[in-house]
Amino acid sequence: MTTGTGPLTCRRKGPLRGAIEVPGDKSISHRALLFGALSTGETRVRGLLDAEDVHATRRAVEALGATVRAEGDELVVVPPAALREPGDVVDCGNSGTSLRLLTGVLAGVPGLSILTGDASLRRRPVRRVIDPLRRMGADLSARDGDRLPPVVVRGRPLEGVRHALEVASAQVKSACLLAGLFAEGETSVAEPERSRDHTERMLAGMGVPIRVDGLEVTVTPSRPRGGRVDVPGDISSAAFFLCGAAALPGSEVTVRNLGVNPTRTGLLDVLAAMGAGVVRTNEREVAGEPRADVTVRAAALEATEIRGAIIPRLIDELPVVMVMATQARGRTLIRDARELRVKESDRLAAMGETLARAGAKIELFDDGCAIEGPTPLRGVTVQTRLDHRIAMSMAIAQLLSGEEVVLDDVACVATSFPSFFSLLDGLSGSGA
Repeated sequence: MTTGTGPLTCRRKGPLRGAIEVPGDKSISHRALLFGALSTGETRVRGLLDAEDVHATRRAVEALGATVRAEGDELVVVPPAALREPGDVVDCGNSGTSLRLLTGVLAGVPGLSILTGDASLRRRPVRRVIDPLRRMGADLSARDGDRLPPVVVRGRPLEGVRHALEVASAQVKSACLLAGLFAEGETSVAEPERSRDHTERMLAGMGVPIRVDGLEVTVTPSRPRGGRVDVPGDISSAAFFLCGAAALPGSEVTVRNLGVNPTRTGLLDVLAAMGAGVVRTNEREVAGEPRADVTVRAAALEATEIRGAIIPRLIDELPVVMVMATQARGRTLIRDARELRVKESDRLAAMGETLARAGAKIELFDDGCAIEGPTPLRGVTVQTRLDHRIAMSMAIAQLLSGEEVVLDDVACVATSFPSFFSLLDGLSGSGA
């Protein structure tokens, strides 16, 4: 079954068993298109995620003068001699990555650009990107006191500076580094914890002078030279099946060709800490990104603490981790995850309220939650809040409950994972 629109009643039965490949990593896909448009030569991309968020980035780079075409199983990005002022408002859809990274790029491109998105994106904060870019001399403005999109960018000369971020954020870090490609002098970004490093890896692979010193990254003004990008499977997408397999008795799921970049594998560490069987095989590195085949087997899960430096390494996976934690013995504690409140929805509030109605014993904090388990879950009607991760997490919760779960709108799943329900059908051996 493919993703549709409107409500969906889930009534699958487990266990989950089988081997799959999940679609290409969303973060890497965005960067492959965007960095390819900034390059001096063409970029060939294999395994690009075919989903709405990435389509938004493709439309944006084409508006800036790049040509994107399909050749066999590759997508070819041909950059313009110089990025041009877009002729219309750039619609980023639901993609916060597109909007924030483009803000960094366009800050140094002459002309006027306006970045907007759908109703959900227009509620997501942008001041965290605007403020550091202004320190570089960028001319940026947004509505509601520069807090929310649309973002108006007037490109101008930039100065490289050193940024010290209060919260680890790959999107803010990347926006600053991309602006640094157009700036005078070096640009550095220091984070309190390490966030995902796909930008650093890809820019280095494309010949950009870049230094990594602990938690600080420094870039020298340069244009990437382009090249080849091979996109591994997205661990944030695989998380739904891996967490479901860990919590659902009799399950065993293998995800092949999965990206296992160390800045993204916090989920695998949590699964192991909770007692799930986690095995990596066929480990290798392709085009600068580690990948492996990862197998997770069901186990009697034990509660754990998830906080501190691991949070940026699994921030997008936490909604389904919350579902899994309802089946673990003891008190699972999640802290330092305030970032969940400014995603496509307030994911802490959404998951907390929904799981409580499903019978979970959950206490919410400003920056996390505590979940007591194991607790039987029951069927529930879910307000997905136009958030793909809420919808997919509660589809996994339905398997654990054994009862019907109604998702009020599943169109949002197409933003990142259009084949999610089809893969879930195959692993569960049952329809919706």
